[in-house]
Amino acid sequence: MHRFRLGLVGIGKIARDQHLPAISGNDRFELAAIASRHGRVDGVPNYPDTAAMIAGTELDAVSFCTPPEGRHDLARIAIAAGKHVMLEKPPAATLSEIEALAEFAREKDVTLFTSWHSREAAGVGQARAWLSHREIRAVRIDWREDIRRWHPGQEWILAPGGFGVFDPGINALSIATAILPAPLFVEAATMDVPMGRAGPLAAELQLRCGDARGRASFDFLQTGPQTWDIEVDTDAGTLRLSLGGSVLQLPGEAECTEADQEYPRLYARFAEFIANGTSEVDVRPMRLVADAFLLAERRETEPFSF
Repeated sequence: MHRFRLGLVGIGKIARDQHLPAISGNDRFELAAIASRHGRVDGVPNYPDTAAMIAGTELDAVSFCTPPEGRHDLARIAIAAGKHVMLEKPPAATLSEIEALAEFAREKDVTLFTSWHSREAAGVGQARAWLSHREIRAVRIDWREDIRRWHPGQEWILAPGGFGVFDPGINALSIATAILPAPLFVEAATMDVPMGRAGPLAAELQLRCGDARGRASFDFLQTGPQTWDIEVDTDAGTLRLSLGGSVLQLPGEAECTEADQEYPRLYARFAEFIANGTSEVDVRPMRLVADAFLLAERRETEPFSF
């Protein structure tokens, strides 16, 4: 079986916690090189940037774990060199950038995979199947976590292009767009933006799915227990996904829980796309974030520091 030689760009917390173990556990990939301005990984060549990595090591594919700001230019270098590309979420800083990358990947006949790791949570597939033939009556999303715990010192996340609380909130929207049988729309929004920052620390969205109303509540300042829940009221009762989609509760059934396999599943899908010569570029979660920024009432709050 052919193993794809993979380059990994960006060695931060998400790369070390998720990407490196997933790559190590997948026999379709061989970690062949690293590109990072600051981090290093033992046992493979390390380069200061994407261009040097591609010039210095024979690669089949590149996975990007850098912040979305500036990722378009890095991914374009890889695609121009004929490499298959996987993008950590959110795939780029703007919709125009990811659409341009998709077109460029088609021209170069390489795979482009916009990965949404929360869609690979254990309960998401079953939730999608169960909702596929239900009447949706209401949708409630509560996604609240501690920025200091999950993004310590990551100033970029509150800078322009950093998405603010939508960096985790887009995970909820990725699940919602995957499981709901009708398109999801943002009808109104509010955002709480700290003085001197560009990205919000909290947001409230009013949503619509078909004839059903919904809401999403995102908060980056929740301490103690963290909340990653989606509830969908239907004609057959209420479906509940908790812990980021890993726990599923269907009406009248026992709670279903499985171990986290999000990133191993992403890399398995990436290998399949490469082998089949296909791509997957889904921008629906990002489009909802863009719509929220267009519609939102912005409220300035007290300054924030890590």
